[in-house]
Amino acid sequence: MTTSAGWSVAANAEATGKDSSVQSPETLIESQLKKLDATTPIESVTKSPMPGVYKVMLKGGFVLYSSENGQYFIKGDMLEVRGERLVNLTEEIKSQQNAKLLKSLKQEDMVIFSPKGETKGVVYAFTDVDCGYCRKLHQEVDQLNKLGIELRYLAFPRGGQQSPVHGKMTDAWCSVDRKQALTDLKTGKPISVEIKGDKAVCSAVINDHYNLGVQMGINGTPAMVLENGQVIPGYRPAADVARIIESQS
Repeated sequence: MTTSAGWSVAANAEATGKDSSVQSPETLIESQLKKLDATTPIESVTKSPMPGVYKVMLKGGFVLYSSENGQYFIKGDMLEVRGERLVNLTEEIKSQQNAKLLKSLKQEDMVIFSPKGETKGVVYAFTDVDCGYCRKLHQEVDQLNKLGIELRYLAFPRGGQQSPVHGKMTDAWCSVDRKQALTDLKTGKPISVEIKGDKAVCSAVINDHYNLGVQMGINGTPAMVLENGQVIPGYRPAADVARIIESQS
């Protein structure tokens, strides 16, 4: 027995020339991925600029590309010819996701070194107090500030949440003068200022920063991220950072 509603759906399918049971490409792609792993963290499935190819956004800014039927997947970068340039569309997508994540941060949870004059650019730096190149970057703080660049430190203890470095950085974030405490640790000295904050709260901030870094694909320090979400991996001298920022303005 067919209900009037059933007749209505069937009639509509016949009128439009479409089978009402046929799934959309977006639904097919998502169901295929969920069949492989029900925990796949899919954020969205949309058409990509390339005809017949769909973009699958996963949490953390990771991107896959899929055929319309969800049978074939590509893990890699999609490039576009724009005039005389070859543009990495996948990196653009990741940068957009990173920029959104950075906007969710509270400035009071960072250690910020600001220029005395005009701020021409902002750089977020995931840092560990024991890594050599993190210490080398810290020696460039004054130069970055002179070039008009504000440096915002985020904690990223490379050994993870149970490492001794995590404890050191918790103490730094709980200090009455975070900038001095961080400078002490990055020069191999014990913290010289008073530690009086709630360590549970400070530890939670360190964990949040670390988890954010993992979500953004950070796997080493220092890792600098511009306000537009572009990641600059590894150490770069202050002059190079300034040139990168200037090239985007």
